[in-house]
Amino acid sequence: MKGVVLGGTSSGVGKTVAALATMRALDAAGYDPQPAKAGPDFIDPSHHEAITDKPSRSLDPWLAGSDGTRRTYHRGEGDLCVIEGMMGLYDGTKVSTARVAELLELPVVLVVDAKAGMQSVGATALGFENYAAHAGVDIDVVGVVAQRAHGGRHADGIREALPEDIAYLGRVPPMSDLEIPDRHLGLEMGSESPLDTDALDEAAETIAADTIADIAREPPTAPPADPLDSGRRLAVASDAAFCFRYPSLRDRFDGAIEPFSPLAGDPVPDADAVYLPGGYPELHAETLADAETLDDLAARAADGLPIYGECGGMMALSKSLTTAEGQQYEMAGVLPVTVEMRERYQALDHVELTARQESPITTAGRRQRGHEFHYSSASVDSDATFAFDVERGDGIDGDHDGLTEYATVGTYCHAHPASGAFDTLVADR
Repeated sequence: MKGVVLGGTSSGVGKTVAALATMRALDAAGYDPQPAKAGPDFIDPSHHEAITDKPSRSLDPWLAGSDGTRRTYHRGEGDLCVIEGMMGLYDGTKVSTARVAELLELPVVLVVDAKAGMQSVGATALGFENYAAHAGVDIDVVGVVAQRAHGGRHADGIREALPEDIAYLGRVPPMSDLEIPDRHLGLEMGSESPLDTDALDEAAETIAADTIADIAREPPTAPPADPLDSGRRLAVASDAAFCFRYPSLRDRFDGAIEPFSPLAGDPVPDADAVYLPGGYPELHAETLADAETLDDLAARAADGLPIYGECGGMMALSKSLTTAEGQQYEMAGVLPVTVEMRERYQALDHVELTARQESPITTAGRRQRGHEFHYSSASVDSDATFAFDVERGDGIDGDHDGLTEYATVGTYCHAHPASGAFDTLVADR
């Protein structure tokens, strides 16, 4: 499957809308687009899936390793992959869009805000192309999509200003219908606030789909991962409160996943382990507090069932959750911690942890990588036990992550299944 990377000049430049318009343009031209996202993200991929009806592949070599990233890419099912970048093209301390493009050997299409510029768009594109050598990455900036650009003289001026080796690939017009609402953690999810398809199709008419298909390249492959043949089943919380799941989870566990909805009050499925992913439990705290599922989780935890909660999942396993409005709700009470939402984000970074001891999700001394992004803070009881020391990142208290009780672990760290991070959870014991 060939692909291209849509990298932005900065955060907030409109990469998501440009990527969605490009996917619609490719689809209209007879191609089968596969969406993907560079870096750690659950929200932008939800908009990709809403438009293409395909899970968006998350590509991050810090989380999944080089081989894991390539394998994740080739799990896609289309014939042309559109990878939306993270932040600006070269931004990121451990992973950048440029590094992902280099690893996959894919060309970069630069998304530039052209609202108040023409010749400056050409200067910007040339600068981003030339900066690659200074940044020490081997990438090609081959084209530009002009965001918030009008047609006619404006579009012609941008086209004429571009260097010969950087193609004008279209524009996204300034339209109010192409704005996605946001909140803490970023944009609203694609299932909540999908973009108007008519407006997207109008923007897609200006995108040079055939030219993008011509410049796309085929990335290198990677050796297959060792099969996971445990024969054991993983129950996964799946609803609006627990929606931050990478598609690689299903790849890794094949058909061995049992979904359930705590918001609907579902009982915990009869499985060998439970995974509570992140999401927005703070938006559904009252419903969760009244749900029988949390009582069931507490009972199953006390019985020794392995349970792993990531960020929002850890919050649901806590003693209580206090919302940004100051309302406190009882949670499952499995972990010795209370959680409170804050006005400003408390952590945002790639992280690395070292296991202090054996637990349901790791072996002693093992390094685990992931990412954290949350607006909550955690107050831990004095007798709490931690599963990890923090080598990079903030964790729960700045030095530790992974509160553990019974066979339950709750962390602020989101891990990627392609790294093998969940394998221990369902291993035979």
